[in-house]
Amino acid sequence: MSFTHLDSSGNARMVDVTDKQPTVRSATARGFVRCAPEVVASLRDGSVPKGDVLAVARIAGIQGAKRCAELLPLAHIIGVHGASVDLVVEDGGVAIEATVRTADRTGVEMEALTAVSVAALAIVDMVKGLDKSSSIENVRITAKEGGRSGSWKRPGEA
Repeated sequence: MSFTHLDSSGNARMVDVTDKQPTVRSATARGFVRCAPEVVASLRDGSVPKGDVLAVARIAGIQGAKRCAELLPLAHIIGVHGASVDLVVEDGGVAIEATVRTADRTGVEMEALTAVSVAALAIVDMVKGLDKSSSIENVRITAKEGGRSGSWKRPGEA
């Protein structure tokens, strides 16, 4: 078995994608921030003391997608040409979905996961004064399109 991120001596390396042609690619990720019922009520009525939690989380998620290569040492620096972060307050907390798009040589799965993760961290940061037990759950890729492997959807995801 060969590992793409190891050289012939077993050292970590960034995969060289120089010869690949740029193609349109996208990835969608989801996650959930579980919060206490009183936090959910505060999110719904806009009374969280730190301000507009969902607006801050949305911007944080988009920023996270754009900074992914700074956080993951073997990730490529790619052009994030589109990023959306959608947040829905549900009875148990906040559902997060991020979709990232590019026209580049490698996919944006890590950027989508980073967007969801950073948005979730921003939510926890904004509500921690109300609920220290908030938790981030089930961050995962749900779909991707483009590139050599084509389209993929996680079974069971809408």
